[in-house]
Amino acid sequence: MSGGRAVIVACDHGEFDGPIPGMINLGETIRRINPAVDAVLLSPGMIRHTGDYFTAKGAPLVIGRLNWDTVYCFHWNYNDAPAVEAFSPEEALSLGVEVALVSLTLKTGSEERDARNVEVFRRLAAQCHRLGLPVIGEYFPAYSDTLSPDEMHQQVKIGCRILAELGADMIKTFYTHRFSEVTAGCPAPVFALGAAKLPTPLDALRLAQNEVAAGAQGVVFGRNALQVEDPIRFQAALIEVVKHGVKPEDVWQ
Repeated sequence: MSGGRAVIVACDHGEFDGPIPGMINLGETIRRINPAVDAVLLSPGMIRHTGDYFTAKGAPLVIGRLNWDTVYCFHWNYNDAPAVEAFSPEEALSLGVEVALVSLTLKTGSEERDARNVEVFRRLAAQCHRLGLPVIGEYFPAYSDTLSPDEMHQQVKIGCRILAELGADMIKTFYTHRFSEVTAGCPAPVFALGAAKLPTPLDALRLAQNEVAAGAQGVVFGRNALQVEDPIRFQAALIEVVKHGVKPEDVWQ
């Protein structure tokens, strides 16, 4: 992911949601990932189930999620968002992780919990850096599905800057209606989410176009990249839009 904009495919949803459409069998899911993408995000525990996909010459980088946070368990209506270490950086590195992702949720409703979440992030980030693992900090607000656009924007803008101040090398977060303020106020490269499944692939490509136009240095798409009829074709189109500035309408009819 050095130089230019990055296209990352996320298939770590099973770590919180269990098997969901498009990601029921991870071995099959991986075979629906275009090898031209820059990286794949997954749980370190699932690397051994992906066959030799990541050992092939020119394969995407492996991004491994290290901490576990209840904020992602929407099906259980969790929102308190305590974070715990799920994989140590040493274990993740031994499993084949090349870039670590460590999430952070703040404004959880408990100052003590917020402070513990920062402590978890800092401990894991410091250990990763000692091992030479770059760190993507993920800012994910609590109650994300009930926040107003302005509330989401303010949390993301402040949270991304906090992550950069805490040592994140790159950042993954939600796209907001004033996303250029987020990227302008954050010295680390920011990757924008695809988030909820959009009605059509063209809608998803237009989202990526808007994210890049607002200063995103890449995108991280999961459902929108895998829950489509032809994932490899869609991901090729996504690469054209994100990396080469091609209009969505010119690569997807």
